[in-house]
Amino acid sequence: MTGQDKDKAPSATTSGIPIRDHYAFPDIESEFEELRKDAPGVYPFTRGIHPAMYRRRLWTMRQYAGFGTAEESNRRYRYLLAQGQTGLSVAFDLPTQVGLDSDHPRARGEVGRVGVAVSSLPDLGVLLRGIPLERVSVSMTINATAAVLLAMLLALADKRNIRRADLTGTIQNDILKEYIARGTYIFPPRPSLKIITDILSFCREETPRWNTMSISGYHIREAGATAVQELAFTLANAVAYVESARAAGLKIDDFAPRLSFFLAAHNDVFEEAAKFRAARRLWARLMKERFGARNPLSWKFRFHVQTSGSALLAQEPDNNIIRITLQALAAVLGGAQSLHTNSRDEALSLPGEDSVRIALRTQQVIAYESGAASTADPLGGSYWVEFLTRRIEEKTAALMGKIEDLGGMLPAIERGFVQREIQESAFLFQKQVESGERVLVGLNRFRLKDDRTRIPLFAPRRDVERTQRRRLAELRRRRSPRRAADRLAAVARAAERGDNIMPALIEAVKVPVTLGEITDALKTVYGEYRENPVT
Repeated sequence: MTGQDKDKAPSATTSGIPIRDHYAFPDIESEFEELRKDAPGVYPFTRGIHPAMYRRRLWTMRQYAGFGTAEESNRRYRYLLAQGQTGLSVAFDLPTQVGLDSDHPRARGEVGRVGVAVSSLPDLGVLLRGIPLERVSVSMTINATAAVLLAMLLALADKRNIRRADLTGTIQNDILKEYIARGTYIFPPRPSLKIITDILSFCREETPRWNTMSISGYHIREAGATAVQELAFTLANAVAYVESARAAGLKIDDFAPRLSFFLAAHNDVFEEAAKFRAARRLWARLMKERFGARNPLSWKFRFHVQTSGSALLAQEPDNNIIRITLQALAAVLGGAQSLHTNSRDEALSLPGEDSVRIALRTQQVIAYESGAASTADPLGGSYWVEFLTRRIEEKTAALMGKIEDLGGMLPAIERGFVQREIQESAFLFQKQVESGERVLVGLNRFRLKDDRTRIPLFAPRRDVERTQRRRLAELRRRRSPRRAADRLAAVARAAERGDNIMPALIEAVKVPVTLGEITDALKTVYGEYRENPVT
């Protein structure tokens, strides 16, 4: 490729939307009447779910954090709150995510590595020590074991005499994307959907301010999906959850207002902002026109954004600060309700304290210095952004239509359709990077011959696993074996009968019964999922 070719502008967005030299009124004329009437806070909420957006209240600034023991992560949370963070976002280690206690043989080498180890209610108590749960919103990125971690949080609130109705926060609780993109599943899809429905029903009565799901496109995008695929597969998953809840007898307006979403922000500021705008419009119409929701809160697409981990490079890692800034700006211009900014060193290690402070400061500079929060939907009316919003909406709807033709998201996942779509997009992107067609600064162009960038790398303590084993041994020694056995039997009975399992889980974790013990009890009823590789 010649130098002249290298400097040519891209011919299409990452979602394959062709890009012309410029855009003008004729490109949006067909929808001009609709645009003329559109306003923030008004259905279908293209321009934002609140009339004044950030002029009244900024987005929640969260930093996804968790590593090692509960004590170590608690210190990081306190540090971030002291630096101006306004909500917690908890990262759990892999054993916790797949229902293994820290002393399980399969957990060896993974305890506390990519998140915090939580095997019991005492662990969660230490993790959230000194955190006023009635005032600080807590987001927990957990899926297969979401019901157990939520039960622990509710039991902790009971212990602290905090009303469950005062708790605010989110559990991700999005199991379908695990079968698509991440793999931290335990049970087969259908009993997993039953657990999710139990959570929706229970929280409607007990924790009305709690977001019962954060339906995630983030991990789908990180696996290699385009912006359009991210949105289509996320919304198709949401449709599956809504249909499952309605089949269980729940009314749409009883649970839909507490559904939320979790999307990625990549480097193309305009495609990403347009994606968020299109998402609001698509969801509003789905809820009102397809599902007949009458409560305007059910129509509102409320979403958290995390900047892209897969877009960060190990080469010249300080460049990642610039990438993260662009991604965060896209999220704000697109109207996110909550935002996490990754750290510059995450392509190399868990983020260090200096790096997470810079990541948080990135949000604060955008909030208070950039002007991006000064008015609602500042990109509204841009020929290019309005054109992109419409095209993303159309392409997303078309892909969702293919999924409907396959019978819905569950059959599409079981047949490998979704997984193949993502694989093909990831392969195409990698080919473009390797050919130089898609430029990544510091990797395939403008690369230093000798990158001497040195960032102090963070590593958690090495004795985490030993500490956790010791705690679990002490926990089992001090509790009543009979009470533990009785509570585990009650969990299994609730699952067998098809009862809502949340009350039994809450009573079990108070014994305390461990995460792994509860998972094993549920496996005897639900079984385990075994993936069929997609070729």
